[in-house]
Amino acid sequence: MRTKSLKKNKINVVTLGCSKNIYDSEVLMGQLKANKKEVVHEEEGNIVVINTCGFIDNAKEQSVNTILEYAQKKEEGIVDKVFVTGCLSERYKPDLQKEIPNVDQYFGTTEMPSLLKALGADYKHELLGERVTTTPKNYAFLKIAEGCDRPCSFCAIPLMRGGHKSTPIEQLVKEAQGLARDGVKELILIAQDLTYYGLDIYKKRALAELLRELVKVDGIEWIRLHYAFPTGFPEDVLDVIKEEPKVCNYIDIPLQHISDDLLKSMRRGTTHKKTTDLIHKFREIVPQMAIRTTLIVGYPGETEAHFQELKDWVREMRFERLGAFTYSHEENTHAYSLEDDVPEEVKQERANEIMEIQSQISWELNQQKIGKVFKCVIDRKEGNYFVGRTEYDSPDVDNEVLIDATKYYLKTGDFTQIKINQAEDFDLYGEPVTEE
Repeated sequence: MRTKSLKKNKINVVTLGCSKNIYDSEVLMGQLKANKKEVVHEEEGNIVVINTCGFIDNAKEQSVNTILEYAQKKEEGIVDKVFVTGCLSERYKPDLQKEIPNVDQYFGTTEMPSLLKALGADYKHELLGERVTTTPKNYAFLKIAEGCDRPCSFCAIPLMRGGHKSTPIEQLVKEAQGLARDGVKELILIAQDLTYYGLDIYKKRALAELLRELVKVDGIEWIRLHYAFPTGFPEDVLDVIKEEPKVCNYIDIPLQHISDDLLKSMRRGTTHKKTTDLIHKFREIVPQMAIRTTLIVGYPGETEAHFQELKDWVREMRFERLGAFTYSHEENTHAYSLEDDVPEEVKQERANEIMEIQSQISWELNQQKIGKVFKCVIDRKEGNYFVGRTEYDSPDVDNEVLIDATKYYLKTGDFTQIKINQAEDFDLYGEPVTEE
């Protein structure tokens, strides 16, 4: 008995899903650390906290499988306790409690104080913005708002995350200063919808204002924008991107589709013409900008003609970065009342077709980089290569720059000038340029 009572608990936080979940896990770990708890991220621990994703079918399946895996480990005595939090838990708590009762407790997305209590810790309000980052030391996510007020028909996020709630500018600046002190050089701004930022607390869109404050933070060299919504895009943000060298010439703006019929059914509040005009405006004001977007194929009612229109538009727009997803029929969303009438294999074929068009575009755009020199940040060493990125690339989703580690030595986290000498569809190869 005595040995059991002396056993030191180690809490293992397992994160599934998007960058918003990574951020939430980091905040949880910061709280646990402040409570003098031993906490690790995706390593061995006798107490497990699974931060789940409930966005689309694949993500839900992965989350359920992970819960089942740890419930089994608990059964076998490998781990002592299993707690589940995050979006899946917020959305399906009663079902999960019934189907996987071997989990100690389930918590929603807003129940961190209760989760901490279950882990024998107190929620410390004074820790605002303090967290244990799990990303490579040189970059970190900065969540500027929670939730979403948009009515998109296919999306379950408001069900799991609630309405839009901006974090005040001074609080975000303080958090950025803390990250900079810890050696972070790149901030990746995330939210369900960046362009809505400030409307709730300042009664106006304030993303440009926030950026102008964040660029003043010493030590931060790059600021990157993720998840901007096209409708009502605040154009003063383009001026900031153009004028402020620290704000990357990069934007992630999920456009979802281009057919007027489908945009209307998706409740996106825009049209083919408005969307195309917006992209042209981006390129006119910030000609160097890399635009990343995501598209949904197989949405209810998507005909061959709608899909053809989408393909033609992708070819015409030549996005620097693009991802295509198959439509997922989510209960309690507005689109759930529509018939999910595009067969699964057709959805998959359409996604593959879009990605084939994109990989050709990406290859052609990358060929234009050969012989040019780019400022790159070195994220990590993998095998015989140092892996870096230009300002036009976000970690994990975009192009990487590979530098031969058998010939050159580079320090991870450092910025360095790299000359590109070879390019594939999603990878660039280069060598450091020595200062003359």
